[in-house]
Amino acid sequence: MDVLEKLIQELTKLPGIGRKTAQRLAFFIVSMSEAEARAIAEAILTVKTKTHFCRECFNLTDEDLCKYCKDPSRDRTRICVVEEPSNIQVIERTNIYNGLYHVLLGALSPMDGITPERLKLRELRERVERIKPKEVIVATNPNTKGEMTAQYIRDMLKPLGVVVSRIAYGLPMGGDIEFADEVTVSKALEGRRSF
Repeated sequence: MDVLEKLIQELTKLPGIGRKTAQRLAFFIVSMSEAEARAIAEAILTVKTKTHFCRECFNLTDEDLCKYCKDPSRDRTRICVVEEPSNIQVIERTNIYNGLYHVLLGALSPMDGITPERLKLRELRERVERIKPKEVIVATNPNTKGEMTAQYIRDMLKPLGVVVSRIAYGLPMGGDIEFADEVTVSKALEGRRSF
């Protein structure tokens, strides 16, 4: 196998990258300067060797605490629970939330062997007991696994007296009710609020 074909095959291992996209990327990489290609390769190796989970919230970081946990300006009365570190970036882009995070590193799925012990649920409970936030916002995905995880968190934290809320979901902005399915419309109706 030649080196170009090897690069194409390796690129197809990335999520969302099919053979055609991998070929385009491979030819683009070949056309780059050696310095640019080396910078990409070094960035990949650096992130693999220096990135680990934050000891407090389990976000990805290259330090002991992630930038959110060590930022004194963050609202420490709220913790937003997400499934994966990538979910934090989506929430941060809204510029609405300024609290802390807790990453579960997955969602409950007994059929796949993902039980509460495999997620960072015990650590969430211990953290809530320790810092006593006013609210825990559950921002798991609006699917069966996310709903099961959200209910588990609600039941787990209920005895601690903390307010546990769930992000609303339903119709997307710019969407059309006519094309929405019944589940989406019912969730939008359930999550309604006065304005």
